[in-house]
Amino acid sequence: MKLSPFLAILTLTLSLLHANAQNASSENNEPSERTCFQTAMPWSPQGNLGSDVAIPYGIDTNLPARMETWRAHGYHVQVMTGVAWGEYQDYLYGRFDGINHEDEAQTDRDGNKIGHGGDVYYMCPGANYGKFLCVGVQRALDAGAEAIYLEEPEFWDRAGYSEGFKREWRSYYHEEWQAPDSSVDARWRAGKLKYFLYRRALQQVFDYIQAYNQRTGRQVRCYVPTHSLLNYAQWCIVSPESSLAQLKGCDGYIAQVWTGTSREPNRYCGDVQSHTFETAFLEYGAMQNLVRSTGRSVWYLNDPVEDNPDHDWPDYRRNWESTLTASLFQPEVYKFEVAPWPERVFGGRYPKSVPRKARKPIPQGYATELQIVFNALNDMKQSRVKWTSGTTGVGVLVSDSLMFQRGQPTPSDPWLGNVYGMAMPLLMHGVPVTPVQLENDVVPHYLDGFHILFLSYDGQKPLSPRVHPPLAYWVKQGGVLVFCDRDADPYLKVHEWWNNGGYNYRTPRQDLFKLLGLDDSIAPGVFHRIGKGGVIWLQERPVDFSTSATGADQVIGAAKLAAQNIDLPWRETSYLMLQRGPYVIAAGLDEPIQGQPYELNGRFVNLFDPELQVQTNVSLVPGSRNFLLDLNAVPGGGPQLLASACRSTLTERNDHEIAFTTTGVGGTRANVLLQLANRPASVTLDGNNVQDFSYDPGQKLLWIHFANNAYSQKLVISF
Repeated sequence: MKLSPFLAILTLTLSLLHANAQNASSENNEPSERTCFQTAMPWSPQGNLGSDVAIPYGIDTNLPARMETWRAHGYHVQVMTGVAWGEYQDYLYGRFDGINHEDEAQTDRDGNKIGHGGDVYYMCPGANYGKFLCVGVQRALDAGAEAIYLEEPEFWDRAGYSEGFKREWRSYYHEEWQAPDSSVDARWRAGKLKYFLYRRALQQVFDYIQAYNQRTGRQVRCYVPTHSLLNYAQWCIVSPESSLAQLKGCDGYIAQVWTGTSREPNRYCGDVQSHTFETAFLEYGAMQNLVRSTGRSVWYLNDPVEDNPDHDWPDYRRNWESTLTASLFQPEVYKFEVAPWPERVFGGRYPKSVPRKARKPIPQGYATELQIVFNALNDMKQSRVKWTSGTTGVGVLVSDSLMFQRGQPTPSDPWLGNVYGMAMPLLMHGVPVTPVQLENDVVPHYLDGFHILFLSYDGQKPLSPRVHPPLAYWVKQGGVLVFCDRDADPYLKVHEWWNNGGYNYRTPRQDLFKLLGLDDSIAPGVFHRIGKGGVIWLQERPVDFSTSATGADQVIGAAKLAAQNIDLPWRETSYLMLQRGPYVIAAGLDEPIQGQPYELNGRFVNLFDPELQVQTNVSLVPGSRNFLLDLNAVPGGGPQLLASACRSTLTERNDHEIAFTTTGVGGTRANVLLQLANRPASVTLDGNNVQDFSYDPGQKLLWIHFANNAYSQKLVISF
């Protein structure tokens, strides 16, 4: 056969694995960046993940030197630093501005400073705190940082007793400080102030960077890595969340969702346990709905380990596969932080402090699997998307005020049943429900695509009456609002917009119902037609839905009733499945509806399999997690690089051979899968014969195994 046309096709197709990461993007004037990772270390073989972006962490004096090591190895270099805490003693002790700021350390009711040990504290950011952060940020800008990430603006719910916070209270409310645990009103107002303080600090830094951009003509971007609203609420932390998207100069977020957040237990049908996949699915969905329709972007974080060092490798691997799978069910998102702290993944030994368990380095199979997935994530921007699951277009409205009702004197449900009580029954029935940010419904077209929305003001409240007119309009245009509330939340009595300034309601629900033409006398549990849509009022607290199977049945029954009345086909499944181009993401739910598992038949390569073997049947049993490459859906019939546990770049071609360079994490095992019409005569790596390769003439597939190297190796396939 003639090899030149063959090689011409291969030249094109071998580049597809990383083409999306290398080509320029016009979206938001951002360069094409598909994968990144954060690290506090300079470049090393163990940290060489081959992503587009390396994000050195911390703004200390050695930052420029660390940045240069990554730049020298071909990475785009951006910088991350903590907002709530860090090695910020210059600010703490007054070396920055001549004022001692120790009284700005977050402090609990017993006078204990909240921190990370020593004199590293979570801060109550005073008026000069953001200005202090700008000094370190300038160091990053001078060293050529392409973007700045201001991580985790977090104010603990148990804090609010420091002199610094009291000072801010007096300035913000123009009255004497009240102990946050003294009343529900004080708790609510403390939450609102904490919410404001970190937004102010971040705006100071954003303004500084925007002024720098104007002076220099550069386009340094600003992101906020933050946990999901669901996790912050459950962990009793207040953070600005959705309000950051309204700040000038904020380009988006990193969604910090990982095993540590998603294994947090919640209650479903009366049982309290971890549902890592389902919780991660909702967390990632909440983060996507922070930016949808706003023009901002979001990265999705995955962590192959987690912060807790006491689990073993099978635990980390199982839970990483669950969170990674969950992250792929948001097809609008195609940018991923593949790992924080890669050195602790590829150089760590776990568990670290559990008696009678030996510490072990990462298993070779897991190291290979991780790199296969890291490379595949570069190809997640796909135009062809198709759901196979329960009914789509269903959401649960959530507000940032979830974080304001978590502390004494009357904290909301510890398992966050006021959200999970509505969301979990839907998800466990195969409905890909998503949390919908209530504050964002004022954004044009934000509610487009939703047919049924669940809402409760039990455990949360609308921060402004502005959110009600868009919601009422959406109902009149054909949506169904399922309102779940018994008007029993003690926080209904806080001093807020619905009971002052011209409003005189017992509950903000009454303002919404008035816009819908409803009053408190409507019959519960039935559909009330309003325009093309309608309202169903379940006079129950959502927490009660989480305590029994009958509560979950109420949620499903209301959703079915809503669908029936707007002619929306209702479907339930025991799994979720999404096609993204040639990729199939599929998961069997932890507690599915009854029935036989769904079977996939065809030719699939599970990218969680380090051997990349072909499967002809995949069963979506409960708890199964699948990231599949559908070989029958791969575009084009010519030779292609299908999957790789190393980063590969085509370097040369002629009539007799194909050559490309590879790099990977040092000390790990590479596996490369190619589609080729003919068996190669030989494979060499840096001139040495590779013995470990196999070719399947029936499948037209070639597997090549070799040792990864952080430095470039030349892989040659000869014919």
